[in-house]
Amino acid sequence: MVQHRVVVAAGVLLLVFAVIMFITIPVIVKQQVTAKVKIDPESGLAYTMWRDIPVPFYMSLYFFEVKNPQEILRGEKAVLEQRGPYVYREYRQKSNITFHNNYTVSYREYRHYHFCPERSAGNETDQIVLPNMLTLGAALMVEDLPFALKLIFSTALKTFNETPFIRKSVKEILWGYDDPLVDFLNRILPGILPFKGKFGFFVEMNNSNTGLFTVYTGGNDITKVHLIDNWNGIKEVNYWHSEQCNMINGTAGQMWPPFMTPSDTLTFYSPDSCRTLDLVYQKSGWTFDIPSFRYVAPKTMFANGTVYPPNEGFCPCRESGVLNVSTCRYNSQVFISQPHFYNADPALWEAVDGLEPNEKDHALFIDIHPLTGIPLNVSIKLQLNVFVKAVRGIMETGNIQPVLLPLLWFDESGYIDGPPLHTFYKYLVLVPIICEYLQYILMILGCLCILIVVTREIVIRKRQIPAEEITSRTHNESERTSAGCPLLPGFSKNLLHEQA
Repeated sequence: MVQHRVVVAAGVLLLVFAVIMFITIPVIVKQQVTAKVKIDPESGLAYTMWRDIPVPFYMSLYFFEVKNPQEILRGEKAVLEQRGPYVYREYRQKSNITFHNNYTVSYREYRHYHFCPERSAGNETDQIVLPNMLTLGAALMVEDLPFALKLIFSTALKTFNETPFIRKSVKEILWGYDDPLVDFLNRILPGILPFKGKFGFFVEMNNSNTGLFTVYTGGNDITKVHLIDNWNGIKEVNYWHSEQCNMINGTAGQMWPPFMTPSDTLTFYSPDSCRTLDLVYQKSGWTFDIPSFRYVAPKTMFANGTVYPPNEGFCPCRESGVLNVSTCRYNSQVFISQPHFYNADPALWEAVDGLEPNEKDHALFIDIHPLTGIPLNVSIKLQLNVFVKAVRGIMETGNIQPVLLPLLWFDESGYIDGPPLHTFYKYLVLVPIICEYLQYILMILGCLCILIVVTREIVIRKRQIPAEEITSRTHNESERTSAGCPLLPGFSKNLLHEQA
């Protein structure tokens, strides 16, 4: 009995420890996560990842080479061929980090790009035929000017041998090239072009910053960590035509508040897109053995106002699936979309030959650790498009039919790896999992101890009952024998007669 009591006591203690762990472990984990993910130089890994982004990031670019430029000028359908990828290692580092008394921190993040030939399908010297933005884009910008000015512009195009389509190297297309037309126009028509010097798609991105961000540190409220307080001193932009569309919401797109649930959206402000973007939960899973939520772009992200009324403020709109960013890109008639017009009106990708939109290659996603709000695997894919058409008075535009021509698309991707992954996994995944399993093990052992004792008691009692019944019957028979149990009268007489 003493041994049974010891086992029962041990089982009860194990259950008590399990219950205590069940109550306290989530509280301890929450406290640890809160301490680690807030923007604080003493918070360790999370602060280091926020400041320097130690994981490798790559920008893979794919160009849409025009295969039939002369036919397009005659009004025929464009035939495109995808070229690439041309991959660049992307380095990001925050500078001018300044903490404020209202639990916010300001910083500028600088970006640097270096070509990676070992990851690319070609070299920066590869020649590609693309629409000439200086001709076709600028033609639309001067479309409403007086005819005399358009004549000057058209004459300048001829003088400087500007054609509607150009053949340039990848390096020139991205990072800029000198064009005498730019200097000429800026000299005779000051302000007609919004830039000076070299012309290139990403000429302003390399060795540049994305503006002055001021975000919350989470020091007094962890649910606000990384959320933007203001950008360049403003809380909303003025590019769009509704208060909702102009709002600067969410984070800067690198980390999010912890303790996420599937009902949360992944909201961030993109200076390159000039607007706030929302990603939605798609599924739960595991990324590098770490539990994760996958977020993707909803079909409404670039939908027009007819398909999705809240986007009316981003109009004037074209077909659904593209965003007109000309208001924040010098009225250059540039549109952004998902690659190959994925999730867009089929009329867009059917208007040209060479596009094959599909989810596997063209859908963007972010895999995020919901407990900490730290991204584990990121692939942001966007496409640049230009609207072109024939402009009366500009002979170089020929008979081009109105069409949205894809120029290029890029995939900014990166994933946690190496020492950051191991540290992250050890302290924010492995330790909480061990604690969680330990509490269940203690609970199971406690229940087993009690169950074993109870089972033994039941077995012993079942064995004792038959023994008691046998003992009771034996005892009763003995009592009958000793008391001289009375015999029948006839039987007694016969027995005595036989004895005589």
